[in-house]
Amino acid sequence: MPSPLARLACRTLPFLFVLSSQFTMASTFVYVSNATDGTLSAFRLDASSGTLTPGPVTQAGPTVMPLAVHGNYLFAAVRSKPYKVQTFSIAPSDGHLTKVSESPTPDSYAYISLDQTGRYLFGVSYDNDIVTVTAVDDGKVAPEPLQTLKTAQNAHSVRIDQQNRTLLVANLGGERVLQYHFDSHTGALAPYTPDHLPAPAGLGPRHLVFAPDNRFVYVLDELQAKVISYALEAHSGQLTEVAVASSLPADTALKPGAPRGPSRVGTPAMQPHADNSQDIWAADIHVTPDGNYLYTSERTSSVLAAFKVDKAHGTLTPVGTFATEQQPRGFAITADSRHLICSGEKSQQLSVFDIDPASGRLTLNGRYPVGNGANWVEIVDR
Repeated sequence: MPSPLARLACRTLPFLFVLSSQFTMASTFVYVSNATDGTLSAFRLDASSGTLTPGPVTQAGPTVMPLAVHGNYLFAAVRSKPYKVQTFSIAPSDGHLTKVSESPTPDSYAYISLDQTGRYLFGVSYDNDIVTVTAVDDGKVAPEPLQTLKTAQNAHSVRIDQQNRTLLVANLGGERVLQYHFDSHTGALAPYTPDHLPAPAGLGPRHLVFAPDNRFVYVLDELQAKVISYALEAHSGQLTEVAVASSLPADTALKPGAPRGPSRVGTPAMQPHADNSQDIWAADIHVTPDGNYLYTSERTSSVLAAFKVDKAHGTLTPVGTFATEQQPRGFAITADSRHLICSGEKSQQLSVFDIDPASGRLTLNGRYPVGNGANWVEIVDR
C-alpha cells in the first residue's frame, strides 16, 4: 500500500502539472497599426527577455490608426472614408486576429477607448469636435452611437477612470479638459458642473492617462510638451491642477507649436505656423502599471521623456530623454512595467526598451520591422 506521502504526491502532481501548464500557456501579444499600409502587425513578446517574434500581418483599411483592447477583442478605427471601426477577436494560442465585425462611424475618430465593462465604445473627432458613445455587444459595435455630444475644438482623446464613472476628453484647440459623468447602465454622458477645466494658457491638451490608483490624471500638452498633473476627486469627478512639468530640457532648440490641420482657433498665438519643422509636437503619454514612472513622446525631436512619479502628491521629476524611432506617435508599456514598446510614423522599425526599475531610464533592447506609418501600439496579455 502506498505511504501517506506517496498518496499526497499522487494527488498533488496533477495539480502542479495543470498550474505549470497555465503559466506556460500565458502569452503576451503586441499589435501595431500601420496607417499608410492599412494593416495591423502582430508580435509575440517574451516577457522575460523583452524580445519579439513577428506574427501575421492583418488587413484593416487605409489610415487605420487608433486601437483599443478589451477582453478578447481588438478594436481598430479607420480614418479614411468610409469611416469605420473594426473588431478583431484575439486567438489566445497565437494572437491571430480574426475580423468579427465592421461598423460605420459618424466621423474620423482620432482616439477610441472602452468603458471598464467593454459594453460601450467612446470615440472623439478632432476635425468636427464631437465625443460619441456607442453600444458594444459581444465585441460588435452598434451601427449608430447612443449619444453624440459637441466638444470644444480639436477633441483628441477620451478616457474613463477605473471606477467607470468619470469620462475625460482632452481638447487641443479648446485648451481644456471636459468632465463628464458616465452612467454604465445606460451609456449616457452628462457634463459635470463645471463641465470643463481650462488648461494653463498656451497649452493644448492632447492625450491623458489616469494614475493606477485613480487619484491623479496626467494630461500631455502637444504644443509645449508639458505634462499637467491633476488631482481627481473620485465622487465629484472634478480635477484640481497640481503641477506642470516639461518633457523637454530647458535648452531645447524647438519652439512652441500650434494645432495642426484646418485652423478654427480664434487665439492668434495658436494659429498654425507656416514653417512647423521646428515646432514642438508631443504625442503620447503612459504611466507604468506599478505607478512609478511616466513617459511621453515628442515627434519633432523623436524622443521619449521619462519622469519619476510622486504617488502621494502626483508631481513629476524628470529622469531624462531617450532617442527612439523617427516621429514617435504611439507607444505602450507591458503589464509588469519592465518594457516600453514604441513605433515611429516615419520609421519601419519598432523599438523595445527595457525600463530600469531603480531609475526609470530606458535601454534599447531590440528593433523589429513593421509597416509604413506605424503609429499605435497595444499590448495584450493572454
